[in-house]
Amino acid sequence: MDKLLKTKFIKDLLQNQGIIHKICRAYTTDEDAHKDLFQEISIQLFKAYPKFRGDSKFSTWMYRVALNTAISLYRKSKRRVQTGPIFDNLKELEYKEYNAVKDQQLALLYKAIRRLNDIEKALCLMYLDDKPYTEIALTLGISEVNARVKMNRAKTKLKKILNP
Repeated sequence: MDKLLKTKFIKDLLQNQGIIHKICRAYTTDEDAHKDLFQEISIQLFKAYPKFRGDSKFSTWMYRVALNTAISLYRKSKRRVQTGPIFDNLKELEYKEYNAVKDQQLALLYKAIRRLNDIEKALCLMYLDDKPYTEIALTLGISEVNARVKMNRAKTKLKKILNP
């Protein structure tokens, strides 16, 4: 990857790393696993970035790569994330702490989201990020109507989990 492209990638990633944190929060249960998954998603994004054509927003593309990485690692390792060493050319990335302890309600919500299936988790994360259903559908590769139906079902499940 040339220097200009690498600089653009780092800028885009730093501006949107909250997306990765949200996905990590939904697919991990402790800080070490969160950091490992964050690193693995960052590596996968770095590898895939030269193929990013700009047909969609960077954040939409990032969601898709990050969710696919999280889901595939989650399924492969049964909650144990395997990571490789970070590439030397990614050392410029700065990991900003994500402190979920500050907001107990947020922690409860993520705990409830972790109980949903993979698609429902992804839907909830993007919904909480105020992504329009058209973007959610595009990211997940489903129709907009299907995204709305699945989101309503996920909301119902979350209500039952949070208010038994």
